[in-house]
Amino acid sequence: MARPMIGRVVRRLRQEQGITQAALAARLGISASYMNLIEADQRAITASLVFKLADALSVDLALLSGQAEGRLEAGLREVFRDPLLGAEAVPEDQAAALVASAPDAARAMLALWRAWRVAREDSAGLSLPSGRRLLLPSEEARDAFHDAGNHFPALEDAAETLRAAAGDPTPQALDHALAHRLHAHHGIAVSVGVLPGAALRRYDATAGQLLLSETLPRESRSFHLAFTLALLEARDAVERIIAVIGPSSEEAGAMLRIGLLNYVAAAVMLPYAPFLAAARVLRHDVAALSARFAASYEQTCHRLSTLQREGARGVPFFFLRVDPAGNVSKRFSAAGFPFARGGGSCPRWIPHAAFATPGRIVVQVAELTDGAAFLCFARTVEHPATRWGEPAPMRVVAMGCELSHAPEVCYADGLDLISARVGIGLSCRLCDRPDCRSRAFPPLEHRLLLDPAQAGAPYGFTPPSQPAPGAAG
Repeated sequence: MARPMIGRVVRRLRQEQGITQAALAARLGISASYMNLIEADQRAITASLVFKLADALSVDLALLSGQAEGRLEAGLREVFRDPLLGAEAVPEDQAAALVASAPDAARAMLALWRAWRVAREDSAGLSLPSGRRLLLPSEEARDAFHDAGNHFPALEDAAETLRAAAGDPTPQALDHALAHRLHAHHGIAVSVGVLPGAALRRYDATAGQLLLSETLPRESRSFHLAFTLALLEARDAVERIIAVIGPSSEEAGAMLRIGLLNYVAAAVMLPYAPFLAAARVLRHDVAALSARFAASYEQTCHRLSTLQREGARGVPFFFLRVDPAGNVSKRFSAAGFPFARGGGSCPRWIPHAAFATPGRIVVQVAELTDGAAFLCFARTVEHPATRWGEPAPMRVVAMGCELSHAPEVCYADGLDLISARVGIGLSCRLCDRPDCRSRAFPPLEHRLLLDPAQAGAPYGFTPPSQPAPGAAG
């Protein structure tokens, strides 16, 4: 696996706090020369020294993982490889140096590229009377969750308070307890019936009514009841988080608000401490967890991706939900998986294969081009159609964690974690694998080798530093 950029992170945190290299070395009980090698990423670092560094710099261990820097560097590589920028190729070591020396500038550059890409792909937005949108609201909300590691301590506390107020019911009695609290404390009458079109929930505060669609399965009814209660009892906690994030538009703020209330609802259904304990005992068997907590497969997977409470962390999973057309509707990463921002993902990656085996969990050890490897598992989830003849929405939910956590996950059982690896890339345009027969597009920054006398991989190419055969010197 590729070595994390922990040296760069240590150097940045040390400089931000005004600590000299010699002073930090003295706190750690190591030599200044060894400290210099660590910061230059030329020496491995032990787990015990990581803990000492976290104490010496007064930071959370997650900050020392290098995951944020890794995601930022991956984002910059995507920016610098965009052919429509018309810029000279930027070497990867320069992108890494920019992230290490000026992370705020790197984030600003990435934000500008995202804004430009949105404006380019959504040109209709340029002519709106309200002005150009700098970022799609869905992307802005997604980035906010991503930046928070998909974990919000204040919302966990709000969910625990809400659940306790409802009598801390068992999973099987949760929907009745939530409906009772809505009626007893807020005067809201809950009923199940027919809603028009694709509507699943309708809350009328004036009339004091909450109507849930009869098409909802029981676990979804519990979720919508919890959402409505969160809207009434956890709104202040949600609004404080939104104020800190500072969304750029009302639309983005509304999407954030709904996403954060969804987070509270899930935390009410799947309370942190009991759920984490069960996940460890059951080794993250999603079907078993779903049955124990009366939740759906997707709800359970989503909750597993949020278990990053300081002092009680779960396995850091990424979470992805994708439809048959390749559209990503949810994307969270506590595992440091570098999702591509633009274009489709790798066709060799397991989420796409899962559509071929509906209802079955499929497993893959995926290895990125930088050597980082992840245990991935995916399964289709299907939602009921609202009427006869309408296609039932089907999506794939995919999860994954770094391979070091594989022993904690039941889906790794029986796998040879070395020989079973499948090489994938972020996307075809960002992948340098030369012999991939699944490639849809040639990689950027490479000269193509097109020979009518040979057939194999769809695109042959040379490294960007080499001219194509026959090219002028």
